Amino acid sequence: MPDPTTWTFLTQILAAFALSLPTALERERATRTLGLRTFPLVSVASCGYVLLAIEVMGAHPDGQSRILAGLMTGMGFIGGGAILKQGDGVRGTATAASLWTMGVVGAAVAYERYGIAIVISLINFLTLGILTRVERRFGKRDAHLGDS
Repeated sequence: MPDPTTWTFLTQILAAFALSLPTALERERATRTLGLRTFPLVSVASCGYVLLAIEVMGAHPDGQSRILAGLMTGMGFIGGGAILKQGDGVRGTATAASLWTMGVVGAAVAYERYGIAIVISLINFLTLGILTRVERRFGKRDAHLGDS
């Protein structure tokens, strides 16, 4: 039988996974290259890195700040790979930003800051869902590039 700490970690990792699903489903629905598999993996990995850091280094602020800085850099690197230049246009910026926010969601869950994780996940989902429609109403035409 796993010890209580293992159950806590499992719960946190599953929470990170669950909070990434709205964004993952929206990106999948929008037929983006990155979607249902990528976003949960980013959130779970971020949560896992922070949980591991807390276990190894404790709550020491210097060590934790280095972990967060590394995660932010890594999310930027992954997100950069999602941005594509096509002709005069660029696509993938919203997907890249969403990957970055999933890193924050995973980290927030690991630090047991569930309110932050929920709010960021919700805002990301609503931004993709609602503001895409608003952009189209204002005449943004990027069908040849795909939406970002």
